[in-house]
Amino acid sequence: MRIFSGIQPTGVVHLGNYFGAIRQWVELQEGNECVYCIVDYHALTNEDMKPDVLREARRELALDLIACGIDPERTILFVQSDVPEHTELCWILGCVTSYGDLTRMTQFKQKAAEQEFVNGGLFYYPVLQAADILLYLADHVPVGEDQLQHLELSRRIARRFNYRFGELFPEPQPILGKGARIMSLADP
Repeated sequence: MRIFSGIQPTGVVHLGNYFGAIRQWVELQEGNECVYCIVDYHALTNEDMKPDVLREARRELALDLIACGIDPERTILFVQSDVPEHTELCWILGCVTSYGDLTRMTQFKQKAAEQEFVNGGLFYYPVLQAADILLYLADHVPVGEDQLQHLELSRRIARRFNYRFGELFPEPQPILGKGARIMSLADP
């Protein structure tokens, strides 16, 4: 299997990150081709994210992932903004993505309802996520239940692209985590 997954550099790695994603990433390295990405463009949708903080957070997250068992000898680990093809493919995929698809995204609606200023990056987030996955021709993506809708959109985008331009992208299948969701101790 070729597996792609990404993680935002938005702060210190915590138990939710470890049990929700990182532990599974470490296990998936065995016998699979894994591509793991520090998705710093996605982090820019957080209007409080400052460039100097983001720069340091990327570095710290890479070190934390390696300390948790991600092996750069067996796994590709990189920073999203270091590969300009992510944003290039995002634009192309946006041209086969409908406005209706994006307005139906549950996470967008929830976050937009909580914010006074809703940036375009938040709206376009699922298209960049699809580009992240499809760029590496990933056939599997570890996701939590909250990301299934985004993965289904990635699959739909792949189908539309393939119909319009010819077969290129696989339709990535979900790998659902085994662990229970870790609730916030601050807001249980």
